[in-house]
Amino acid sequence: TPVVIMGHLAPFCSNFPNVETDDILGSYNATKHLLELGHRRIAYFSGQLASPFAQERYEGYRRALREFKLEPDDKLIFNAGTTIDEGAKAALQLLQENPEVTAIQAFNDLVAIGAANVLLDQGLKIPQQISIVGFGNILTAEHFRVPLTTVRQPKARLGVTAMESMMKLLRGEQPESRRLPAEIIIRKSTCAPCA
Repeated sequence: TPVVIMGHLAPFCSNFPNVETDDILGSYNATKHLLELGHRRIAYFSGQLASPFAQERYEGYRRALREFKLEPDDKLIFNAGTTIDEGAKAALQLLQENPEVTAIQAFNDLVAIGAANVLLDQGLKIPQQISIVGFGNILTAEHFRVPLTTVRQPKARLGVTAMESMMKLLRGEQPESRRLPAEIIIRKSTCAPCA
């Protein structure tokens, strides 16, 4: 049966062609955006690091820091899972530990929204006191209390590319796996840190 996988390959699927977002580059660009604004204490709210895309997003964050001659600080890494509730818990942990961050990069938009809700409810101003970036560009991101800066995955292009790969399989050809770039969408949740 012809199979094209949309998303990252699990080890047992390595023989199938796949189409995926370049999560390393997307996360790198999100961190770079914060660094270019002047942030140096950037917390990272990670997903489940057992998953390939969570590992890639974390690697993108680390690469951008290293490019700016900053070493990743374990005190700034919070296991935030994938949901709004988990993002909220990570934000509460950040507030309790008080690592003096000026920005948060979240594994996905749900985590970013959960974290931002807690921060706003605690009286912090986004982005004046703390900037936040998500990943995924879900519909809610644009319409959140503070419109969320995020990484937009090329969902339509992923679908078209997967279909093109399937057509090659049906013709008896062997398509290559493809990684498509994501782009950062800058909205109102990020700005330069206040002095």
